Amino acid sequence: MKLNELKSDEGSRFTRKRKGQGIATGNGKTGGRGHKGQKSRSGGKVMRGFEGGQMPLIRRVPKRGFTPLTRTRFQVVNIGQLAGFEAGSNVDASALYAAGLVRNAVDPIKLLATGELKVKLNISVAVASATAKSAVEVAGGTLAEAA
Repeated sequence: MKLNELKSDEGSRFTRKRKGQGIATGNGKTGGRGHKGQKSRSGGKVMRGFEGGQMPLIRRVPKRGFTPLTRTRFQVVNIGQLAGFEAGSNVDASALYAAGLVRNAVDPIKLLATGELKVKLNISVAVASATAKSAVEVAGGTLAEAA
């Protein structure tokens, strides 16, 4: 293959329609905008959700509930996922991130008791469920909550 033999895919390149270039072009005079009306005028934009004066759908539908802006979003880790760590190792946010168990090492992490923990680990998370605490202690490990 040589540079002079390269071709773009069929249909990937096309010339744009040049509006308002005379009647013979088929896009002259009104330029594809039709006759009269708001959208035919310059600057004639319709806001998103506008339904021609009819009560918009977003206002017709009943609203329910409330989402607080200050809600804490936890990254959940189950004790069954910690089986890959070596016995006696320190498991914190950076270790969980390196293992691919959490999305990032910044957001708080919550430890839940799904699964089984058989190795002794020193775990440091933001929050842990009561069952997860007891499961870590039964395995001989320690759990530090940094709230």
